[in-house]
Amino acid sequence: MQITIDLPEDIERYLIREATNANVSPQTLILQALRQLTRKPQETTTQWSDIILSHEGFPDFPAFESYRDELLSPREPELF
Repeated sequence: MQITIDLPEDIERYLIREATNANVSPQTLILQALRQLTRKPQETTTQWSDIILSHEGFPDFPAFESYRDELLSPREPELF
């Protein structure tokens, strides 16, 4: 099926910029967005996206474990 729509200039510029950043064509970006919008709830993705999996973090950021000594011990629960 072929569908033609007229986009406002600001949306067209945004679409082209985002497609360029994602290294895909504007048509592919539109198709991906439509597939995501029309996906049924049971068809939701259960894996992390490639952009998340490929993130390497920040080399000079302190490790999470380095703050463990600063954490407070958990409080004892009050029973009554």
